[in-house]
Amino acid sequence: MTETAPRRLLPLLTGRHGGSRSALTCRFRCGDACFHDVPNTSAGEYFGDVAARAFSRRTALKAGAVVAAAGAATTVLGQQPALAAPGKGQAGKSGAAPGLNFEPVAPNTDDKLTTPAGYLQDVVIRWGDKLFSDAPDFDPAHLTAAAQQRQFGYNCDYLGLLPLKGQHEFLLVANHEYTDEILMFAGYDAENPTREQVEVAWAAHGLSVVAVTSGQRGKRSGALDPMVDHRLNRRFDTHSAFELTGPVAGTDLVKTAADPTGRTVLGTLNNCSGGLTPWDTWLTAEENFNQYFANAASVTDPVVKERLRRYGMTGGASERKWERFDDRFDLLKAPNEANRFGWIVEVDPYDPTSTPKKRTALGRFKHEAATTRVTADGRLAVYMGDDERFDYFYKFVSTDKVGKGDNRDLLDNGTLYVAKFTGNSPAAEITGDGTLPSDGAFDGAGEWIPLVTSHGSEAISHVPGMSGVEVLLFTRQAGDAVGATKMDRPEDVEPNPVTGVVYVALTNNTKRLLPGEVDEANPRVNNKHGHVLEVAEARNDAGASAFAWRVFLLAGDPNDPSTYFAGFDKSQVSPISCPDNVAFDKRGNLWISTDGNALGSNDGLFAVAVDGEFRGQVKQFLTVPVHAETCGPWIDDDRVLVCVQHPGEGDGSTFENPTSHWPDGGTSVPRPSVAVAWRADGKKIGH
Repeated sequence: MTETAPRRLLPLLTGRHGGSRSALTCRFRCGDACFHDVPNTSAGEYFGDVAARAFSRRTALKAGAVVAAAGAATTVLGQQPALAAPGKGQAGKSGAAPGLNFEPVAPNTDDKLTTPAGYLQDVVIRWGDKLFSDAPDFDPAHLTAAAQQRQFGYNCDYLGLLPLKGQHEFLLVANHEYTDEILMFAGYDAENPTREQVEVAWAAHGLSVVAVTSGQRGKRSGALDPMVDHRLNRRFDTHSAFELTGPVAGTDLVKTAADPTGRTVLGTLNNCSGGLTPWDTWLTAEENFNQYFANAASVTDPVVKERLRRYGMTGGASERKWERFDDRFDLLKAPNEANRFGWIVEVDPYDPTSTPKKRTALGRFKHEAATTRVTADGRLAVYMGDDERFDYFYKFVSTDKVGKGDNRDLLDNGTLYVAKFTGNSPAAEITGDGTLPSDGAFDGAGEWIPLVTSHGSEAISHVPGMSGVEVLLFTRQAGDAVGATKMDRPEDVEPNPVTGVVYVALTNNTKRLLPGEVDEANPRVNNKHGHVLEVAEARNDAGASAFAWRVFLLAGDPNDPSTYFAGFDKSQVSPISCPDNVAFDKRGNLWISTDGNALGSNDGLFAVAVDGEFRGQVKQFLTVPVHAETCGPWIDDDRVLVCVQHPGEGDGSTFENPTSHWPDGGTSVPRPSVAVAWRADGKKIGH
């Protein structure tokens, strides 16, 4: 470990960029979700209401018992040194946690990827780069659907890296969440898109599988190059075939005129984060699918209308006007089509002939994540967030154990749960301004409430008044019915590979307006900077029905008294805002990418130790270019990869006059890309 002098707090920026997500991003990425009414209007209780009635010493002892039962996970939640008041913990500490020995990048608004001193960087693959040699070279002035179907798609989000047989070869899997037609097409008329433009956008959505190699750059180089024409390279778009599996498949609410069997869906939409399974398949999450469907406002059936509203479908024409070119995006002409999206999709990247599966047993909502952990008895737990203000945190646990061979039906059989959090502090101490309660932490116990158990084509409901299929199709309403805890946009979720503790990124929620609306798990009003939770399953078993939890990080300006960095000295941390995707290195350090930095800097990637003497010392590893978002971090010993999504997507930016020219520079159009950084001396990351 290199000893360095204590460093001063890195400055915040108040320069030419507002810092938060642009209106253009809101418009194209999620259909202006934050400017619409909150879909969750259920009368679910806030913890403040519960605690005022029910909290007692007996409740506190029960919560403490759950913490103690977390087994190995108590390293984080039960055996840490006493947490200090904000601004006083670990004063004067120098050095860095193992694996995080780098000089933090300062906040900036530069139109480039900025990495620490001593690190090199490169672009792995850009929007429009060819996966097959029969594709044309990227030409932004002459985009075609046929070309885009053979090229890397737009706005990459999640990425995973799987091994291939070659010593330096990998299989890169990436989501393409959405398109921004204003930046893609010259003279784009949003009210009158052309068929050609729409077909290009259809092809630019979806998924990519592409083989990459480091062999061309030397044994210790972190750089990666695409392997054009590799037999495993694939593109999936909005017209690729996907199979519905599990209890919803073949039921009446997913049948359409184009698919009367209700089993084959064309395409996957708005794929955000995801995960990998122990058997090396890829789980990709369909998130803001609602924005693609038109004419919900004209639906007259009150039951259908309410189901659409709960998923954010309330308007007339869609932003992209796809309904003009394909009837399935018109809810009046294809009322069940929207029910065929909002699922976790399983892809086998090693089988180029396989059809991806939409696993309906995992529930339907705005999925942001699907990360896995094996239970103590060998089953699989899948953790998922619903990225909406006041929506929920979920877990699926398979019925069958993970096998060494074929696990093709494992995710069709199991129980879906939703989380309910209970704090261990009196309601009067949860004031909404981030002030810690008298016990020194926002923490408590929680339970996983069962919603539905699936057995192949059968679904057994645990929610009164809803059938099993209804619970899977309208999972948000099921969470409403059982009183799940309303969260501040639960996005990515990731188990720590060392401790087993699960980390939940809650990006923000500016609609939690009054002190009486906060709870101990979501303790700030106007939570524009977001926070991170730690969740330790009882007995450190992913199959447990109870858990302990603690707020690990309250993001924002470290000078703001409402922020909290796990008790670490706030004069020695990097400012961080809007945690989105999370990942871990092999040592169990948490890496956090941000989306919509509200502190005036470009978004970035941050690293923080979660235990030991440097617990809570947030350090910024990189910043992405102007108006870009940092997505899909992947960290191994040799490299750090990120997806640089929507560079130049600032207000007023157009194809003709973009606000960014990354990555190609000059007067080029911005291109969402996968980027990589590695140590120039060839040593391991963070050493």
